[in-house]
Amino acid sequence: MEQEDWIFHLTEVRKRLLIVGGWFVVTLGLGMYVSPQILRYIKSRPMEGGIEWNVFSFTDGLLIYMKCAILFAVLFTMPLLLYHLWAFVRPGLTDSEARSTLPYIPAAFALFLFGVAFSYLVVFPMMLRFMKSINHTIGAVETYGIDRYFSFLFDIVFPMAVAFELPVVLLFLTRIGLLTPDRLRRARKYAYVGLTIVGSCISPPDFVSHLSVTIPLILLFEISVFFSGRQWRMMRENSTPS
Repeated sequence: MEQEDWIFHLTEVRKRLLIVGGWFVVTLGLGMYVSPQILRYIKSRPMEGGIEWNVFSFTDGLLIYMKCAILFAVLFTMPLLLYHLWAFVRPGLTDSEARSTLPYIPAAFALFLFGVAFSYLVVFPMMLRFMKSINHTIGAVETYGIDRYFSFLFDIVFPMAVAFELPVVLLFLTRIGLLTPDRLRRARKYAYVGLTIVGSCISPPDFVSHLSVTIPLILLFEISVFFSGRQWRMMRENSTPS
């Protein structure tokens, strides 16, 4: 019987991986179609409009094109992957646990998209202006390779987008009992210090830029504490015998 269960689970994993992999291929094809438009949009934005993208090898343009398509596919495959992970463990959850964990999937995706938008529209332009001003100050001639440009962009955007997952992570840890609102409140001062350090690392070294990045991170932490408290109270109420 145990061997039959093992075979059943392997079959289910294979089926779900095939579904996710098939959707990844579809979104990759769509990403290859829209990548030129995405790259042209990035190039046409006011901050990027004055920067020439140079290629220093024959493959630079192709690599950026493929990276853009793959990132597009990964982004729009993530919700389906999260859903199938949830569906796979669903038989081991109670009805209450299943209902409370399912909303984490759209919440995680929405927060990731919001983090991408904030980092690209707010943080990245600040970093670009600061770096360009330094180059002008020392009299450097600006010649940017497209590969280095996008590496710089991704190094800023994706850490910030991951940081925006903080509320979902803290809510999940609260849901499984590893965190409590009291622990979060006691850790507030340490969290503020840590978030300030993170904000300083991913923003230009000036006070206004630090605040522009650090304040949203601290607000995310406080929102996480608030919803963690609500989640904890609901769990306590549901566990209290009537």
